[in-house]
Amino acid sequence: MTSIERTAYPRFGRVMTAQEFDVLSPLPEEIEWARERCRSEEHLFGLVLGLNCFQRLGYFARDEQLPVEVVERVRACLGLPEGTVPDAARRTGAWQRELIRERVGAVFDPERARALAEQAIRQEAEVKNHPPDLINVALELLVREGLELPGFSTLNEIAARVRAEINSGTFARILARMTQPEVLRVDRLLEVTGDKSQFDLLTRSAGKASWSQFREQVQHVRWVASLGGSAGWLEGIAESKIADFAGEAQAADAAVMRDVSQPKRTALLACLIHVAKTRARDELGDMFCKRMAVITKRARAELEQLREQGREISERLIENYRELLRRLDPRGSGELWGPA
Repeated sequence: MTSIERTAYPRFGRVMTAQEFDVLSPLPEEIEWARERCRSEEHLFGLVLGLNCFQRLGYFARDEQLPVEVVERVRACLGLPEGTVPDAARRTGAWQRELIRERVGAVFDPERARALAEQAIRQEAEVKNHPPDLINVALELLVREGLELPGFSTLNEIAARVRAEINSGTFARILARMTQPEVLRVDRLLEVTGDKSQFDLLTRSAGKASWSQFREQVQHVRWVASLGGSAGWLEGIAESKIADFAGEAQAADAAVMRDVSQPKRTALLACLIHVAKTRARDELGDMFCKRMAVITKRARAELEQLREQGREISERLIENYRELLRRLDPRGSGELWGPA
């Protein structure tokens, strides 16, 4: 189950900030509105507390979900005596919820909320894979539509189910695009010889930018390219999904991958191969640039050294020429250039 902390689902934090307390403080007009509809302090307390929490959360929280600090804050704003508790009777609660929905303009339609959430998640699941992202998309749509939010478990169940459906279809589509020899070649990556497998080579990183490592990287690029046409296998699949599937494969090892069902295993390996190709070419380009930077730096240093040597030679030639002129004309000043 997705952790609620990883999503934008509204909830009270463990530590309430001063800004949150200010938001939860009922306004004078809200208190007046509630007094006109309540006959007792307990009813008033429950209605105002429910109104403020709903405006903060977008759904009606259970009593155990309300922090003590929030309850005490609302009680103090209402000027109620210590020990006053909100009326928790079922009929009263249902009546208060209807009043609150009417005031804030929220619509209570669980079936429509679930349908819209599934629609949003299904559309987003084509390009995103993380459940928190899918749940957040559904939340955004429900808030925009002014619907009362369903429980987090409901959204989590929808996201998990739709994500599984979309991914299963994606895995099957990738497998159908591959020939049997390609599937066998990909599966052989998981065969372990000694204590290593070719699967490990897919996740390797390039070493230092030495010429020996550069030549090894060239061979690695050629080997990864020989594994098959991953671009054709993954045509039409979002790059973000490919990256997520490749990350899932990279986080496992050969033994774990062998236990995965074939459609998913083959698809994850295909995505990992595709990402490995891109990474291998990028790393080769980086190594080439680093080598060229080293060569350029050395060339500039050698050029500066040659220039310095040239200046020294020129200065010696000029000095020798001056000495030659002085010997040829002892009466002269030794200057290279005479008067105009």
